[in-house]
Amino acid sequence: MAKAKKRSRLILTTATVLLIVGALTVAFWPQPTMVDMGEVTRGTMQLTIDEEGRTRVRDAYVVSTPVAGQLQRVSVKPGDPVVRGETIVAHMRPTNPAALDVRTREQAQAVVTAAEAALRVARADLNAALANRDLADTELERTQQLVDRGISSQAALDSARQAARVAQANVDTAEAAISMREAEITNAQAQLIGFDDPRLAAAIGTADDDIPLYAPADGRILRVFQESETSLPAGAPIMEIGNIENDLEVVVELLSTDAVQVAVGDPVIITDWGGPTDLTGEVIRIDPFGITQFSALGVEEQRVNAVIAFASPSEDYAGLGHGFRVESQIVVWESEDTLIVPASALFRSRDAWAVFVVVDGAAQLRTIEIGPNNGVEAQVTSGLTENDRVILYPSSGLSEGMRVAERVVN
Repeated sequence: MAKAKKRSRLILTTATVLLIVGALTVAFWPQPTMVDMGEVTRGTMQLTIDEEGRTRVRDAYVVSTPVAGQLQRVSVKPGDPVVRGETIVAHMRPTNPAALDVRTREQAQAVVTAAEAALRVARADLNAALANRDLADTELERTQQLVDRGISSQAALDSARQAARVAQANVDTAEAAISMREAEITNAQAQLIGFDDPRLAAAIGTADDDIPLYAPADGRILRVFQESETSLPAGAPIMEIGNIENDLEVVVELLSTDAVQVAVGDPVIITDWGGPTDLTGEVIRIDPFGITQFSALGVEEQRVNAVIAFASPSEDYAGLGHGFRVESQIVVWESEDTLIVPASALFRSRDAWAVFVVVDGAAQLRTIEIGPNNGVEAQVTSGLTENDRVILYPSSGLSEGMRVAERVVN
């Protein structure tokens, strides 16, 4: 009986020890490191330069005042259609004269008085010139008769003719002086015209003085700079007209370091413009000069304008207008049927690019060569094959030969 109890105790003790040893072995057995994994694939890869852009009308026309005058209230509104040479977009009238203070009025009145006095002097000079001309004509006639009778010489006749011509010239000078003095009076009297002058009221109320401004191009009114009635100098902008249906383009301000990678003819993908599908375009011009700008963080940047023409039909972007925001992706490199590895799997190892490849559940360090890298994907030129499993975001604690397992995201 005692031997049976002793044997049972030994069996229980042995079983307990084995269980404890097994539990400790399981607890301290090396577990594989949980990692994120990706796969090397084959397909089409693009390298793009992504930047925000603005739409604009390629040939926008600014309607300006042809002369200084009074702009009448503008009745057209942004979005209204216009026809070149037919649609009247604004009306102008002559500008009202400036108001005269007492001093200016007295000075202008004095100028009128002086001009009237000068006119009287000119008329007196004309009377004197007429008298001298009559006398010279009489002398010429008398000398001619004497020469015909052989009493006077030919020299006397020439002298009389010369005196007659001088007298006629003096008459012409006096008549011109009278015309000039009359013009001076008219000009001096014009300086006295004020707001209460009846001649001014008649001039402003004349329909013939209306100056209609016609649309310079077919399209729509983009914006109106001056809507209310006001006085404007010559050349002041009134409104802007453009054709948003067939003359729309996109302007993108690229960093100068990105602009050197872009070439005319590069394809463009236009996204986030508000429509259901992406649009296509093409780079048609890159400006040869840069503009200094400051970012939202105050960093100085050199920006270069790139102009993009729409390749999609105008019906696909019917909702876009002048000055709308879009996102552009300029394709500067593209390759079809190429090996692609996730960029998050790459890291530097001894001045070369490397990845951890998962082989039979273990991490294997492999040096590779890559091509263009767009930050999401990279082209693989050597070192990997299609369907290879690589570790994404490898940590510094990961080493060659370490057991790994894929992390499952719930």
